[in-house]
Amino acid sequence: MRERWSVGVLCALPALLAALLTGCQSPSGGAEEDGRLGEKSPTPTAAARPSGYGAVFLAIDECSSFGTVSFTEVPCTSERAAARVVARHDGRVSDGPPCPATTDFVLHISEQRPSSDEDGDGAVPRGYACMRHLQPPHPGDPGGGGGPRTIVGDCVYDAGGGKVRETACDGKGKNRPQYRVTKAVAERADCPASTALYVRLGGERPVGCARAL
Repeated sequence: MRERWSVGVLCALPALLAALLTGCQSPSGGAEEDGRLGEKSPTPTAAARPSGYGAVFLAIDECSSFGTVSFTEVPCTSERAAARVVARHDGRVSDGPPCPATTDFVLHISEQRPSSDEDGDGAVPRGYACMRHLQPPHPGDPGGGGGPRTIVGDCVYDAGGGKVRETACDGKGKNRPQYRVTKAVAERADCPASTALYVRLGGERPVGCARAL
């Protein structure tokens, strides 16, 4: 069997004037064997605006509203609440810790200096919030077909042009799954013999062993 290498995705978009919502994509890195790269399909972007709840804009356990154009911080008890912050970091995604494995999406927050803000210092620092929907579906779950990270249990398909992208394992997504990541290991040599594709996951066990479906 000819081995193939694919790179899993983690993305950092340039900060805009407001926070951007994005799905997971990974930096393109060096590929081995036949030079295949992997990335997740991007999701629509959305702006986030501070609303005055809490000492920090979108702190851990705070919630954001529904939105296709903009996201607003709201009380988690509000009927408008749609997603909860499971991790929050300052700076750029590329420079900071990765989001938890089952994060559904990431809100990128650009530095802002509004007339009024949460703690009164006149600034909302650049950062990113790892978000989890309050209700299913959860694209960040194993096999869910989305989220900012590729994890064990996820499925991918050949997107052409030397790339693979994640899709739902149940076959209900736009693209049919062709490989499933069954194990995360430190080195390719640790993958089982049935491995047909290697996916770069990052972290302490950066190699994903994927079998053909």
